[in-house]
Amino acid sequence: MKTKTILFVTGAFVTHHCWDEWKVYFENKGYKTIAPAWPFKDGDAETLRNRQPYDTDLAALTLSELVDHYADIAKNLDEKPIIIGHSLGGLMTQILVSRDLATAAVAVHPVPPLGVFPYEFSFLKAGWKSLGLFTSLKKTYLMSFKDWQYAFVNEMPLDQQKEAYDKLTAPESKTVARGGLTSAAKVDFNKKHAPLLITAGSIDNIIPPHLNYRNFKAYKTNGSVLEYKEFPGRNHNALGQPGWEADADYVLNWISKY
Repeated sequence: MKTKTILFVTGAFVTHHCWDEWKVYFENKGYKTIAPAWPFKDGDAETLRNRQPYDTDLAALTLSELVDHYADIAKNLDEKPIIIGHSLGGLMTQILVSRDLATAAVAVHPVPPLGVFPYEFSFLKAGWKSLGLFTSLKKTYLMSFKDWQYAFVNEMPLDQQKEAYDKLTAPESKTVARGGLTSAAKVDFNKKHAPLLITAGSIDNIIPPHLNYRNFKAYKTNGSVLEYKEFPGRNHNALGQPGWEADADYVLNWISKY
């Protein structure tokens, strides 16, 4: 029997409620879904923003701890899940696949693993502040609306940009962000793995398509199923940008084969 459980892995800067519509979509198709919050990010966006500057537990969270959090969840499900992750959650999805914790997986606009160098200017412009260079690691980082407009919701109408910001943006751990530059972000590109789909958006600034494609090409040909798909007109807010259903349809058709 094919796996009918989907584990959604949330990325940085937002809450796990970014998956709400995707959960409904896939549950209506017969899947059981789970979209767990990160440790210390278990509220809605407004609640989490109101915790600043006292969200020191979140500030101290590391990428290794975060990956292990999702790994433990995957291991304790009734069946080995399909894993779908977005952005930093996409990177974590690739790591979880490397740990053999998925029957199939989709990395949606993923942050690149260690070794895939993100030299694109738009990536650096959109993401460098989250590293918090020359600032205290004891304080979290909250993306400004201006930065959100560039990194997540470029080319969307202003009212939709504001609605998405109010609904989704949350303080973030700079320590987690910096973990993407360490061995915590390492993926074994040579290892055989479960079927993996990497997706990209043609107008994504923070994770531009060329960066996603280099991530895809880093894997060695070894008989594993590996596919790449670029969606036209899609920014980084791929889970909620109008027309997201087309992405979900593609993902559904792809995972249904495995």
